[in-house]
Amino acid sequence: MYDKNSHKYLIQAAITAGLGAGIVTTFAVSQGQNPLLALQITCFAVIVALVCDRLGLI
Repeated sequence: MYDKNSHKYLIQAAITAGLGAGIVTTFAVSQGQNPLLALQITCFAVIVALVCDRLGLI
């Protein structure tokens, strides 16, 4: 019915989640958190956001 470009929205969701989680984890790294752990948290947030986007939860 609608011509939805799902690839474009997938990239938008990944960028938005990455930026949001990246801001928080950057602050955590500045407070002494391990940078590798911060990167893992950011990646996990992006994956959860993409799954929620695909399931139509957001």
